[in-house]
Amino acid sequence: MLVDCITSPDDPLLDRFCAKLAELAPQLEKLGAWPGEQLRLCGEAGVHEWFVGSPHGGQGWSEADVLRGYVKLAAACLTTTFVLTQRTGAMTRIAAGDSDVARERLLFDLVEGRSFATVGISHLTTSRQHVAPVMRAEERGEDFILDGYSPWVTGAEHAQHIVLGATLADRRQILVALPTDLAGVRIPPAPELVGLSASRTGPVECDRVEIERRWLLAGPVPEVMKQGLGAKTGGLQTSALAIGLAGAAIEFVQRQSDARSDLIEPAEALAAEREELMLAMFTLAGETGMPQRAFPTCVADGNELRQRANSLALRASQAALAAAKGAGYVAGHPAGRWCREALFFLVWSCPAPVLQGNLCEFAGLAD
Repeated sequence: MLVDCITSPDDPLLDRFCAKLAELAPQLEKLGAWPGEQLRLCGEAGVHEWFVGSPHGGQGWSEADVLRGYVKLAAACLTTTFVLTQRTGAMTRIAAGDSDVARERLLFDLVEGRSFATVGISHLTTSRQHVAPVMRAEERGEDFILDGYSPWVTGAEHAQHIVLGATLADRRQILVALPTDLAGVRIPPAPELVGLSASRTGPVECDRVEIERRWLLAGPVPEVMKQGLGAKTGGLQTSALAIGLAGAAIEFVQRQSDARSDLIEPAEALAAEREELMLAMFTLAGETGMPQRAFPTCVADGNELRQRANSLALRASQAALAAAKGAGYVAGHPAGRWCREALFFLVWSCPAPVLQGNLCEFAGLAD
């Protein structure tokens, strides 16, 4: 463990670290930016240690503590935090996977922050589910041939390995730790996005890539993403990031309300809603001893939490823009960035019930 390592979500070092991330955040609006410096700082601060246990050189934070950490990080810099979730998804799947080679060769450097890995799994979960498999796998002896593409891979241009999902002809699926330097792997330049372009999220193509079985993390099995291997896609962490972004916007409105009494009531209402969702999230994470409080509405499950967190992020960021007035509409103001970033939650690992709920809210059909 590093000397100046963040050891809990209440550690004052985390607050100072987040202040540094917030200071660097505007730099990620530049064309072609990548949060390399931010990820380096994460390694120095021991952030990567939160997500794996001591056998792998980590601290093994509880799910509730990880969520607290994510909320603070997302309020400081959503782009860096999103990239971190993808890196962590790869790291935890390697740690829990069937490949001793991947664990022994990759995990220590990932925990220490000396390398970068990411995931290419959206086509197995919420993306491209209405068409034939876009990333196909064939067994060739003990090894596999990968052919096709993964549409949404974060930071692939900077990754040494990608935890990649593929589907066999019999519909079984595999997860592999794909070395990006294998022959046939192609990573086109990532497209510019409405928000979070610095995450460098885009496609990865495989042209008959031969990968040895020693890199196999899971499978072949039906629905490999339901095997409980590492972090879950679209889980509570996604809501934590939305709540974190909302928190940054709400704090801005609260500061503006010090000089403008017309903002006091909206700021208080938004802050109370955020507190409610925070408590609901920790309850769903299994944290005991949460404060007992009667809320006007309850949060039944993760999907409802995600829908409401999406809504709060959208409304809070727009409230910040309204409070900033014309200045918020000038490029470079954080309120404009928050508004664009909030839109991301409508497309990132967004399950159909969540999207339907948000659409009904937009159409005025919500209960």
